[in-house]
Amino acid sequence: MGLDMFAHTIDAAPASPVDFEVEHYGELHYWRKHPNLHGWMERLYREKGGEGASFNCVNLLLTAENLDRLEADIRVGNLPPTSGFFFGESDGSEVEDDLRFIAKAREAMADGLIVYYSSWW
Repeated sequence: MGLDMFAHTIDAAPASPVDFEVEHYGELHYWRKHPNLHGWMERLYREKGGEGASFNCVNLLLTAENLDRLEADIRVGNLPPTSGFFFGESDGSEVEDDLRFIAKAREAMADGLIVYYSSWW
């Protein structure tokens, strides 16, 4: 058990930036127990109108602008401290992996794919 986090790709933009359903997707990136990144994504989910009681098993569309903001926050250590049951702890060692995700996401977007985040805990 624990916080499993995913970035996936789809071919067409969903009707809403949050809480959309997906049947077929491509796998882009995976994180295990990186709660501060999850907290950053939850904050974005709420900004985009997400109202789920818990930020779990919901989909969040990511745009190029979101990736730019995420990269800036990662580089200056501005991911919000986040905790939860079985979430583990972010310790700063995740930075290079996070930046690899951003590079892969930008490449997928350049190829015409849509990128979204989801998690399961």
